[in-house]
Amino acid sequence: MPLMKTYYVVKPLIPRRVQLLLRRMRMRRMLPGCRHAWPVCPRAGRAPDGWTGWPGNKRFALVLTHDVDTSRGQDRCERLVSIEEKLGLRSALFFVPERYSVSSSLRHQLVSRGFEIGVHGLKHDGKLYSSREVFENRAVRINHYLRQWNCCGFRSPAMHHNLDWLQRLDIAYDASTFDTDPFEPQPQGMGTIFPFHVPGNGDHDGYVDLPYTLPQDSTLFILMKEKGSGIWREKLDWVVRHGGMALMLTHPDYMEFDGRPAFDTYPAAHYQEFLEYVQSRYAGQYWHALPRDVARFWLTHQTKQEELTDYAEPRGHTLHA
Repeated sequence: MPLMKTYYVVKPLIPRRVQLLLRRMRMRRMLPGCRHAWPVCPRAGRAPDGWTGWPGNKRFALVLTHDVDTSRGQDRCERLVSIEEKLGLRSALFFVPERYSVSSSLRHQLVSRGFEIGVHGLKHDGKLYSSREVFENRAVRINHYLRQWNCCGFRSPAMHHNLDWLQRLDIAYDASTFDTDPFEPQPQGMGTIFPFHVPGNGDHDGYVDLPYTLPQDSTLFILMKEKGSGIWREKLDWVVRHGGMALMLTHPDYMEFDGRPAFDTYPAAHYQEFLEYVQSRYAGQYWHALPRDVARFWLTHQTKQEELTDYAEPRGHTLHA
């Protein structure tokens, strides 16, 4: 964590192109040693104890989420959700309350159209977990936005997380983890493609954690420079075979809807092509749900089964300060 703190101190001084170049170099060095656990971590496919299946006896769950990191991303939200609407799909969009001016009209419009809104950190400056005091102070503001926006979901920027500290938030679910992603600042994955319940600690009731289980778009298309959705399809097929949750995390900030992509964007067509693949190959076989609905389902069905056995933290899970 000290190295991470140093990085976020100097990050504003490093040009964006240089940041991406350094991250690409790091990924190229790491990738050969990660093939055994990414994009597929074999042990993550084991169903939790007492698992009885998804609603409607569907083979898997499909959950679409987006982090809106900047005002540029907010400006592109309409183009993004229009793709999903045309396919009869809906998603959850997580906005950063105090990094840019979040449009209240956009939030209300999205909700009225069947989309979900969530809170994405507070300032997106890498300092949320820098100390317990900082987190406690910011938790007050985050809870304010959760109430003001009438939402129940949270995701930390850069997938930083401390599942114990998150008890301070008034949430039904957190989405700041992943099954496997060795390229993240906190690389320890949860080791599961299923949701899991984080029990309360006395003062709080606990919450459901929803790990993303398909690689982030920024990893595939900005850092790895993939030319299509092949890795997404490969991972999805594996998740389906194991009956898990296919939870996507993409960013409208990085999607290019017109013209030639820039150094830090990719064609939005990659995302649309993947959604069309899901619908054509697995028509009628998946439960398409918003994160809040998955959390509600897990709390009312699977959590009862988990409580019948001694609770164990998900495989690979460590708490980080």
